[in-house]
Amino acid sequence: MHDTDLMTPATTFTLQDGIVRSISREEMANLPIRRYEGRVCLVATPHDLEHALADFRQESVVGLDTETRPAFRKGESHLPCLVQAATARAVYLFQFRRLDVFPVLAELLAEPRVVKTGVGLAHDLRRLKLLFSFTEKNVVDLGVVARRCGLSQTGVRNLAGIFLGFRIPKGTSTSNWAARHLSAAQVTYAATDAWACRELFLRFQSLGLLP
Repeated sequence: MHDTDLMTPATTFTLQDGIVRSISREEMANLPIRRYEGRVCLVATPHDLEHALADFRQESVVGLDTETRPAFRKGESHLPCLVQAATARAVYLFQFRRLDVFPVLAELLAEPRVVKTGVGLAHDLRRLKLLFSFTEKNVVDLGVVARRCGLSQTGVRNLAGIFLGFRIPKGTSTSNWAARHLSAAQVTYAATDAWACRELFLRFQSLGLLP
């Protein structure tokens, strides 16, 4: 399964009975809040990089997300400054002030054996290619899958509410992701998004929503 398999609108999936196609703001507000509570590695040393790479090499599904410094002026935009990658054992946060993270991420993105999954990945990958070179393989965009299933709410938070039954707080989404030292709240927020993407992929898989 490659990224091109899910980017073409050739196939339509039908949700099983009992699975809702949308969630209201009120229903979302009533869901329990969940945050990632597992191990988080803020990659800062060569040893951290080696550990992350070793984990990726034994993984089959990695949840992926990026964070970008917010733009507050009209016409202003920034490139991603953080990548979050979730395995079954940990979430790794790669800050781009360390250029040595790029080869590790390039290997992960190009590995055909490992599914890379997230929401809005086509946009994220285009932006990442402005920072370092890679050829992505086996990328699954959950938003594309959700739209094929007839859902119009395809963001990570809505999908988590519909399929996982919990609410991810927005909290620090517009904070300074380019900061040299991320706050504890930023680390938890970033790790939760990548973890939720991996959990959503596993849920979609169990429901037979993936080709």
